[in-house]
Amino acid sequence: MYAEMKSLQEMSSPSFVFANDLIKHNLVVFRGGEGALQVLPPLIDVIPEARLNLVIYYLRQDDVSEAYNLIKDLEPTTPQEYILKGVVNAALGQEQGSVNTIPGRQCMASCFFLLKQFEDVLIYLNSIKSYFFNDDVFNFNYAQAKASVGNYKEAEEVFLLIQSDKIKNDYTYLSWLARCYIMNRKARLAWELYLKMETSGESFSLLQLIANNCYKMGQFYYAAKAFDVLERLDPNPEYWEGKRGACVGVFQMIIAGHEPRYVYICFFVFTYRF
Repeated sequence: MYAEMKSLQEMSSPSFVFANDLIKHNLVVFRGGEGALQVLPPLIDVIPEARLNLVIYYLRQDDVSEAYNLIKDLEPTTPQEYILKGVVNAALGQEQGSVNTIPGRQCMASCFFLLKQFEDVLIYLNSIKSYFFNDDVFNFNYAQAKASVGNYKEAEEVFLLIQSDKIKNDYTYLSWLARCYIMNRKARLAWELYLKMETSGESFSLLQLIANNCYKMGQFYYAAKAFDVLERLDPNPEYWEGKRGACVGVFQMIIAGHEPRYVYICFFVFTYRF
């Protein structure tokens, strides 16, 4: 590979300048950062990845200050940029002993969020939540962390504080809120979330979530409804088995007096194909 790249580098053509820069950049990456300080700085405004790879190089050299100077003005737009900026800020905070600030705690929370250590996420977010009561992004992350540790009641409350239509129409928001509704024994509200969606891959995924979680939580009526729609959309034997089991669960709950009598009628209307 190196021989091929070397031969490409020896090609001289005005139209080949960018390609040559890209080859030099990639060689640094392939060599684990060798020559980074000579090659990458001139390429920062030419190849977007050059800045990120130079930041990574500085981090590996424990030169956190230089890494921070390179990334502090970068407005992240990709997951890689968000992650790298979060890591650099967290590292700088630890190095300077300034993690115990609001931005520092946000960085530490972001780090633990990415590591899926949600108990630790909540330690930091709980300490600053009074500063972000009306911040939709903060509440979105806070609610997800709450739900991830099983605190569905408070998670539901925080999710419902969010006002941003962009977030509220996002599948991640809808799926988490539906899960919270079901865990809080409000399956009807989860079902209504599905009914408001247009038919798509995301609505199908939400149906699966509702079906399986309602079944798990013994909310068999809405589990049966969800499995029925799933079976109509995709005649998978697993959906048939799920629907049959959920219907049996509904029947048992009616007999035990845990469901109102009107559900008895709905149950047989719904399962007429049996």
